[in-house]
Amino acid sequence: MDIRLNNLNKTIVNCKKCPRLVKFVHKVSTQKRKQNMNEVYWGKPVPGFGNLNSKLAIIGLAPAAHGGTRTGRAFTGDKSGDFLFKCLHEVGISNSPFSESLNDNLKLKSTYITNILKCVPPEDKPLSNEISNCSNFFDEEILSLKNLKVIVTLGKVAFDNCIKLYKQKFNIKQKYIFKHGNSQLLPNGLIILSSYHPSPRNVNTKLISDKMMVDLFKKAKKLAKF
Repeated sequence: MDIRLNNLNKTIVNCKKCPRLVKFVHKVSTQKRKQNMNEVYWGKPVPGFGNLNSKLAIIGLAPAAHGGTRTGRAFTGDKSGDFLFKCLHEVGISNSPFSESLNDNLKLKSTYITNILKCVPPEDKPLSNEISNCSNFFDEEILSLKNLKVIVTLGKVAFDNCIKLYKQKFNIKQKYIFKHGNSQLLPNGLIILSSYHPSPRNVNTKLISDKMMVDLFKKAKKLAKF
């Protein structure tokens, strides 16, 4: 791993800027979920992971309480991650259809996965100052990916906050529309591709299907040219 990104990840893991989130992460990690009662939770902010030479970045809002907060890796160990990696494997982005733990030998092809917020917020609703506190980490991650061409945002909240960060960075007024499968150009030349979040609720209500997600990542690969 690049020294700069390695140092950034260490800073992320040790961050305690948001007392509300620190308290909630501790609560989740000590009270645990019944089926995970015998596991040791990661219980810290969750950094991104993947290929430093990535042309594609996949962005969620925050780690899941009993997913990333438990396993230490974004979209790992929860049903949203199960759905996501099944689709990533189908299009050849992941070497495995499963993402279960930090030690499962999962590899990504030209892809980096992270969240805008590194800690799980209560009720999955972050406060604006918490997003702001994490924005520098997100900026650093994106800047570290020198070959990046496409950003896929999973869910409207991740999309809105990603756009907000770029609007602040480049002081632009352009309107960006959230629509599944919609690709738009960011001011620094990157393409942002929006997707519905692969949550169990969205999957069960058929707001998103395997085919929709697979088609979206085929499009992402084509746009990123890998």
